[in-house]
Amino acid sequence: MEIISGLYLSQDLLDVVLSHCKNAYPFEACGILAGKNDIVSVVYEMDNIERSSVSYVMDSMEQLHVMKKIRNEGMRMIAIYHSHPQSSAYPSPEDIRLAFYDEVAYVIVSLIDYDKPDIRTFRISEGKVSEITMKTDGC
Repeated sequence: MEIISGLYLSQDLLDVVLSHCKNAYPFEACGILAGKNDIVSVVYEMDNIERSSVSYVMDSMEQLHVMKKIRNEGMRMIAIYHSHPQSSAYPSPEDIRLAFYDEVAYVIVSLIDYDKPDIRTFRISEGKVSEITMKTDGC
């Protein structure tokens, strides 16, 4: 199992993530980033079945379908993203408690400043949070 140490997301794919987060506002958006190595090639926008501004839950059947598709296309889940409509881009206690995948990155998009989102990326393992680098075309 490959542990993520950083991640590359093209500006075009980052724009897809940001658009999804803004369209879900005032609720949290969530999704899966897939690809090979640490390079994201596909964004899977998922439904937040909680429709909450402080938490998210992916539909389990939708998630299973996406995970099979990722595997069948020879990719892996690189990251899970979600938005924080009214809080900082840092994992909440609930985010940390529900971080079940040690090997992936967690991308958080804060929309406190809706026109200038703050995007940060983390590894969460055994309750410990460490920030990792996310590179885009602009870096």
